[in-house]
Amino acid sequence: MKRLLSILLVFVLLMLSSSCGDVFIRGALNSGTETAAGIVSIVQFSSTDGGTSITVVTLMQSAAAKTLTFCGDQRTRFPMDQVVQVTFTPGSSCGSVIVIVIG
Repeated sequence: MKRLLSILLVFVLLMLSSSCGDVFIRGALNSGTETAAGIVSIVQFSSTDGGTSITVVTLMQSAAAKTLTFCGDQRTRFPMDQVVQVTFTPGSSCGSVIVIVIG
């Protein structure tokens, strides 16, 4: 009986507290995409025994290098010594290119 009363009391308190005032839930939503920019310094293509192919691209910006791995053969989309901005969806082993802007 005592346990039933405790549960009932908690239930009533929850109902009362949720019905008074406004309740706000805030947070940041990740769009799932990332963007990277820089001068293309290295482009490497690799294929695994399982048939999976990846393109590894190194972008230089302000003496810092960022290496990115993309699914499939993306070599023609990354011209050497050109400034590019790539928007992609990151993945566990490689990212999927959404758009590449050269210039």
